[in-house]
Amino acid sequence: MHDLTDGVARFQRDVHPAKAELFAHLATTHRPTTLFIGCSDARVVPELITQSEPGELFVVRTAGNLVPAYAPGPDGIAASIEYAVAVLGVTDIVVCGHSACGAMTALAESHDLSTAPAIAGWLRFADASVARTAAEAPDVAALVRENVRAQLANLATHPSVARALAAGTVTLRGWVYDIASGAVEELDPTGRPAHLAA
Repeated sequence: MHDLTDGVARFQRDVHPAKAELFAHLATTHRPTTLFIGCSDARVVPELITQSEPGELFVVRTAGNLVPAYAPGPDGIAASIEYAVAVLGVTDIVVCGHSACGAMTALAESHDLSTAPAIAGWLRFADASVARTAAEAPDVAALVRENVRAQLANLATHPSVARALAAGTVTLRGWVYDIASGAVEELDPTGRPAHLAA
């Protein structure tokens, strides 16, 4: 906890004063342009990867960057998506997978999750991705890409996203971030990668 406390002190002493005008604006304005759905993995930091300022991204992080298909009833992920799209009016939604993803590795390598029932239950939302890559040898990278595509399809089942797509007011993007190199690939609709401009 000591490191976190030191970080807060540095933020209050150095960072916040240097961006005082931005934070004063953000105190009364919340207009992010992008909903960024990424993995909970501590190595994947959306604002760092995209070099975004506070207020530019609306971030949702889940294990394996999973987005369950829409279902009625209380759901924190669905509520966050609906808020970003229907209330804040984001114009882009990025689903970002990444190299060495623990969730995708556990699935690709059929790890025993019997002592982690909550994790096992959550990862069932990637069953379709696992099935589509089952013909191949266990390949984490292929599963990461297929999972991003599957989550984009799940996003489109959310009513707010479906309406925005029909109106042409939102664009869905699939990314894969490589931790070691810093490269970010954007998947085309077929799932093939293309490096984003460096």
